[in-house]
Amino acid sequence: MYKNLVYGINTLVPLLNGKKVPCINFDNAATTPPFSSVMAAVNNFAPYYSSVHRGTGYKSIISTQFYDKARNIVLDFVKGDPSYHTVIFVKNTTEAINKLSYRLKDEIGDGIVLSTYMEHHSNDLPWRYKYNVDYVNIDEKGRLSLDHLEYLLKKYKGKVKLVAVTGASNVTGYINPIRKIAELAHKYGSKIFVDGAQLVPHHPVDMRPVGDPAHIDYIAFSAHKMYAPFGVGVLISPKKIFEKGHSDHIGGGTVDLVTPREVIWASPPEKEEAGTPNLLGVVALVESIKTLNRLNMKKVADYERQLTKYTLERLKSIPNIVLYDDGDVKNKVSIISFNIRGLYHGTVATALSLEGGIAVRNGCFCAQPYIQKLLQVSEGQIEEYKEDKNSFRPGTVRISYGLYNDYREINIMLELLKEIGKNIDYYNLKYRKPPIYSQ
Repeated sequence: MYKNLVYGINTLVPLLNGKKVPCINFDNAATTPPFSSVMAAVNNFAPYYSSVHRGTGYKSIISTQFYDKARNIVLDFVKGDPSYHTVIFVKNTTEAINKLSYRLKDEIGDGIVLSTYMEHHSNDLPWRYKYNVDYVNIDEKGRLSLDHLEYLLKKYKGKVKLVAVTGASNVTGYINPIRKIAELAHKYGSKIFVDGAQLVPHHPVDMRPVGDPAHIDYIAFSAHKMYAPFGVGVLISPKKIFEKGHSDHIGGGTVDLVTPREVIWASPPEKEEAGTPNLLGVVALVESIKTLNRLNMKKVADYERQLTKYTLERLKSIPNIVLYDDGDVKNKVSIISFNIRGLYHGTVATALSLEGGIAVRNGCFCAQPYIQKLLQVSEGQIEEYKEDKNSFRPGTVRISYGLYNDYREINIMLELLKEIGKNIDYYNLKYRKPPIYSQ
């Protein structure tokens, strides 16, 4: 539907038989190809590229003005409040979460952070190694248990200071009910942080007014998952949180005054963006947001949902398929995880690549606790993997669509999966050398 908007879709990739075919990219949850409009915007801005906040020359002024105005464009995309929120540019969502986990040490102290068993490691480990952390469980289908969330909020009697939850799972695509989660968190005196890396590129997001019980306190997301390369991420937070203390990274651009005995820090967000910023990355992100706004995020979500529904309905007829999905397409983004009985997930992913030019992902997707629960991996098995790092680890094959994917590509994949599912022994023999494990 939107294929002409994306750069590089006609790139040819080699197959095992020596032929070359146009690449079919079903690995958009990892990173997306750039919009053509994004590449054009970067090239058009490049002649004016200069230092930000560091010069009086014309190019420097143009660069600084663009960079500063970009914050409001980003904030408007998720319905934030310019008078209340600040936008901090970082490298990616992972850096954003690490930055926030550092900054909240005064607010959280010896309180509790609730993460969940469906989180990407980036929304688990930064909290785990700084705070007292407990985990919200999932149900038998892999959905987040709101009952268990409320149980934990009650159990800790006001000691929970933050609920850190993914907006959408990078393994199953399940969209979490972040408004309900926000209401519960605020009801029991907690704040909520949303990892928006998988949600923001695929679904409309509204942080809601600060007085609304369902408002989002903090959110982070990455440009490279929304058709804008060059390494920019976003952290959105109340300004007051970053007004006191110093940043986790300090240096040029973070201060108002330095003497041999004293430092006066700049105001946020400048205080949090040490060194020369990634201006062209911000140019790319802004153009991506403008393109997505023109397309309308609701229409994008509806189209990707149609692709997902179409695929799920047809995957059920594939021999030996195992789907990790509850069938609720309305409450998920365009991510599907599966296995084929009798085949290692890496074998399936390799066959799709070498025989169809189809790029998918396999492994644990930096969400090992979630995969362990979905696949019901025992403690004994985990101990075996710890002892032998070269052993076959559990995981799944992941399909993840972007707005530019289409039914023709899906049908090519389905036909190949049908052949793979019918010929387990053949594919085990053909790809008997284990592929490199993807984590």
